[in-house]
Amino acid sequence: MIQIPRAPLLLGLAGLIPFIWGALTVLSNDLAVLGLQSVGPRFIGPYVQLFYGSVILAFMSGVLWGFATKTHGKQAWICYALSVLPALWAFFMTGGGPKSAGINLIFGFSGLLLLDYAFSCWGLTPNWWMPLRILLTIIVIGCLIFTVQ
Repeated sequence: MIQIPRAPLLLGLAGLIPFIWGALTVLSNDLAVLGLQSVGPRFIGPYVQLFYGSVILAFMSGVLWGFATKTHGKQAWICYALSVLPALWAFFMTGGGPKSAGINLIFGFSGLLLLDYAFSCWGLTPNWWMPLRILLTIIVIGCLIFTVQ
């Protein structure tokens, strides 16, 4: 089994907090009220998940862009073009209501995992990348499912 370095693992898990909090405030009215009173409506339920999910897809575009810098020629063109897809997806597909935006984020994170896999197969990522990305993606999608029900 590949050992994920501590810093990326802990920071990746910390990055799940808005998704988990959003799911918890969808599932628990008491937590939703507490969140509403303490941090406001933007930071509870689907709103925190949808906004943060869009930010993370854009962030991951930047990560893939960084991996693309390891390439040359035709492969560079392909990798750079692929790297901007998650950000474009978030920009164009997270409008509408919370349910459709949540479904589109699920598709966005699923597509991102496929891009992670492609970049990994091309030898552009660290060897621990896919175990980390699979773990984080499963949790993100699991949390978003509560929002779209």
